[in-house]
Amino acid sequence: MAADEHRARRTGPRDERDRGRHGQGDGARSGGARPAEAGRSSTFRDGSGARSGSGLRSGPSQGDRREPRPTQEQREERVPAPEIDPEVVFSDLDRAVRGRLRGLSKENAEQVGLHLVMAGRLLDSDPELAYEHAMAAVRRAGRIDVVREAAGITAYRTGRFAEALRELRTVRRLNGSSEHLPLMADCERGLGRPDRAISLAATPEAAELDAAGRIELAIVVSGARLDQGEPEAALATLVPLASSDRDISARIAQARAGALEALGRTDEAERELVGFTAAELRAAGGELEEDLVVVDLADEELEDEG
Repeated sequence: MAADEHRARRTGPRDERDRGRHGQGDGARSGGARPAEAGRSSTFRDGSGARSGSGLRSGPSQGDRREPRPTQEQREERVPAPEIDPEVVFSDLDRAVRGRLRGLSKENAEQVGLHLVMAGRLLDSDPELAYEHAMAAVRRAGRIDVVREAAGITAYRTGRFAEALRELRTVRRLNGSSEHLPLMADCERGLGRPDRAISLAATPEAAELDAAGRIELAIVVSGARLDQGEPEAALATLVPLASSDRDISARIAQARAGALEALGRTDEAERELVGFTAAELRAAGGELEEDLVVVDLADEELEDEG
């Protein structure tokens, strides 16, 4: 039964479906999962933030004895960039995200864009390689918000929570958006700091989130309460949540089931999941559908005999 198989799968946000821009997010904590925002970021989707200008020097002054900064080519030589699939093209990147790269040279913008596309494509299937592509983009365009966003999301998906938190804070400084607050709170959980995750939900920025973002943040807070051994508080956080979106509703139900199960109310936990299919619960929990490979043994035997 779907409810039995997927009871209490996650109590963290899933990454606001940043897949259109890069991909998704993931972290392991007691009782829960990642924000739904970890794969639906502005970089993977629509790149909504303003690019900040910079007054940094382009090179050392006459009295500066430091070594000059390495060129892009030198940085690439030090850390070889991962290969880009031949069929990937710059136009695969969302138009709004391409617009964020206009300040770069044409050649550099294209390379950065291709790495962002690769990061988005690989985030679910090979998050480590997705992270490498994001890092390649950062080495080329580290002052652009959508690039740092890709770095933060892929770092989160690979369990680099401290790095993800730094990158997402940088994104917030660059574009002024708090859209990744649920993901940042889940990073705090991943670092074993549930109290900080709860504190983030009480900041003024939390009030600026849209309805989906507020739900994701509440799910993270519920997971943080479970981390602290407070299942009653975890459940109380989830009671008022509701959404007409089927995917979000499944995530709320899973979070409630997790809190109820922690309270020993297993029958109620199972009832929370009634009405959702196994596929919906897997998707809500961030699981991928496995490709089914059918092997006809009879054909193989005939080939062997031949």
